[in-house]
Amino acid sequence: MRAAIGLDDIRQAQERIASSIQRTPLIPSASLSTRCGTPVFLKLENHQTTGSFKLRGATNAVLSLDSEARRHGLVTASTGNHGRALAHAAKVEGVRAVICMSALVPANKVEAVRALGAEVRIVGRSQDDAQDEVERLVREEGLIAVPPFDHAAIIAGQGTLGLEIAEDRPDAELILVPLSGGGLASGVAAAIKSKLPGARVIGVSMARGAAMDESLRAGKPVLVEELETLADSLGGGIGLANQYTFAMCRDLLDGVVLLSEEEIAHGIRHAFSVEDETVEGAGAVGIAALLANKVETRGPTVIVVSGRNIDEAQHRRIVDGTPDRAISAGGRG
Repeated sequence: MRAAIGLDDIRQAQERIASSIQRTPLIPSASLSTRCGTPVFLKLENHQTTGSFKLRGATNAVLSLDSEARRHGLVTASTGNHGRALAHAAKVEGVRAVICMSALVPANKVEAVRALGAEVRIVGRSQDDAQDEVERLVREEGLIAVPPFDHAAIIAGQGTLGLEIAEDRPDAELILVPLSGGGLASGVAAAIKSKLPGARVIGVSMARGAAMDESLRAGKPVLVEELETLADSLGGGIGLANQYTFAMCRDLLDGVVLLSEEEIAHGIRHAFSVEDETVEGAGAVGIAALLANKVETRGPTVIVVSGRNIDEAQHRRIVDGTPDRAISAGGRG
């Protein structure tokens, strides 16, 4: 594993991408503050240009490339949001992008990538299957891989979100961050631990196929079956040859919380009906963790609301309380 990404890397990324992303709002949640007995704030990355935090890392990665790499074109595997972000960043810079996704990726996320002009390859039924296609395209066509999380420029870009939190709420005691491959969690934790050393950072994931949690428990990256879940953006493995995010999550996170499908649905409903925010499953996990009383709050708390890109029909079913296929498949996790 390579050296961890640090505060200097994140500050450089912040300067590099400042004109290309939104500095998203950090707003108080009256309902969650009352419930927890301490101030709770929502970092609204669902307001980001492409609907999720992923634009930060993707933009930093594209802007860090030299002219030769841009000439070859870019390729990645994605559960949707990273692919959309990379497609956007590549389009702005006039660079070819190929996005490989599995059949589990929701159709709305696939179409959003296509709408940005990227080439889409649907391969297999897991993130690992999509990654196999990425490796083939790198090997046979010479494309440059821009991984969704385990990449220095990606992590530094996501870490800019942590810098914004530290700048806006220097009194923050707890940050709840969605946890998947660890690009967001490790970047945010690196920034927070550098700027607010007394603050806790807790990763939140779904109980169904939480690859980073399983790997942390095993003490090494392990293979985990990818399962259907409302938090589809958190699906996929972390890579057995993981270079950055496993070690950073191991060393920087203060804990991991896992949620059932019903708990994630509750978070989505609360975000819409109480906070007036449309949020996808992965973006709702921090809210859901507080609603499920799975996290102890000791002081000002920030929830990273990571994205909004949920299928409209699925969102309507969840908000209306209609049983969703992913919830039924998940049981009580």
